[in-house]
Amino acid sequence: MADESGKGTESVASNLNEAEKPPIQPLRLPTAEEIRGQDIWNNCAVRSVVSGVMGGGLGFFMGLLLGALDRPHEEMTGRQEFIYQAKQMGRRSWGSAKAFAVMGFIFSAAECVVEKARAKHDMTNTVVAGCVTGGSISAKGGPKAACAGCAGFAAFSVVIEKFLDRHE
Repeated sequence: MADESGKGTESVASNLNEAEKPPIQPLRLPTAEEIRGQDIWNNCAVRSVVSGVMGGGLGFFMGLLLGALDRPHEEMTGRQEFIYQAKQMGRRSWGSAKAFAVMGFIFSAAECVVEKARAKHDMTNTVVAGCVTGGSISAKGGPKAACAGCAGFAAFSVVIEKFLDRHE
């Protein structure tokens, strides 16, 4: 009788394990279109240009928002203030769009090139890309500014990556 009850327990345990396991799905090979799409996106030039355009769009909208918040320092009529704010929004949006486009382009290009050279997708790529981006953007200020920009942008990139949790 002990053998029969033991078999019953094993049977119940195996039924529970089978119920917990998700059903096995067959592997689906990617279609030719999916492979072409991946090949296009894996091209560093394409990825960099797309990131630059998206960064420019983000910068444009941020400039509009920040330009709308600017207030004139002197008294103006309603029409003059409207014109002043419209000009400020245009200036800010254009300047922010250029800055964010350059940042997005440089960061994406650096990260892609480092990733391809190392054949790894990890945090080191992000740190190097952040350093290259920060250093190149602040290089006009001299070597100290370039080093500070490198360190600052690399640290910022790591914080963003940790927040987005893209790497394990």
